[in-house]
Amino acid sequence: MASKNPPDITAQPSSSRHPGIDHVLPSASLKSLAHPLRVRIYDELSAHGPLTASGLGERLGESSGSTSYHLRQLERAGLVREDTTKGKGRERWWERTPGSIAIPDARSLPPGSADRLAVKLVEDEWFRTREQNMRDFLAEGEAAFGPEWLDIATSDTINVRLTPDQLHALVTDIDLVLKRYIDAYKRTPSAGSRPVQIHINAFPLVRGEPTADTSPKEER
Repeated sequence: MASKNPPDITAQPSSSRHPGIDHVLPSASLKSLAHPLRVRIYDELSAHGPLTASGLGERLGESSGSTSYHLRQLERAGLVREDTTKGKGRERWWERTPGSIAIPDARSLPPGSADRLAVKLVEDEWFRTREQNMRDFLAEGEAAFGPEWLDIATSDTINVRLTPDQLHALVTDIDLVLKRYIDAYKRTPSAGSRPVQIHINAFPLVRGEPTADTSPKEER
């Protein structure tokens, strides 16, 4: 049975760093998500839409009993919910709870705390899945898609020097563009559309050096 009062993760404050984020996961939901298979289930529902426990099991190489158990844990945490528009009889379809999420900034959490360890696990699983999705496309994309998809898919690396304020402005502009497409197509996809995953990483290089100040110095 569905949880009568799952936590309302939408009640959490949105991220001040990224305008496209609806809410930051509270501690209880974060800890519930912090399991490798639950992260994979959550990602699968995010990318491909509603699925049954058996469908998830087939896609992830797990038993339907295992995926059913972890779906119930995610439901109790308010991260997934039953899609009552699908299924017949005892078959249950599951979907991600609507809304974009972020995990807490690890810097705000005590070193060695359960929440900080949970953040690390979820981050590691998210990056592993992103990398695997890209590897799958590079290895199998030519056989799976026609030129209408292959000619426009892209993976770009751009190097530029920015200050923290300039990087923040860039990330904000990107978030606003993405939000426009999310608002237009996330819940009402067009006919012929496929699941598309967008990876945008913007970060300073650890081994980089600051640009020297070469502006003229005022003489005193």
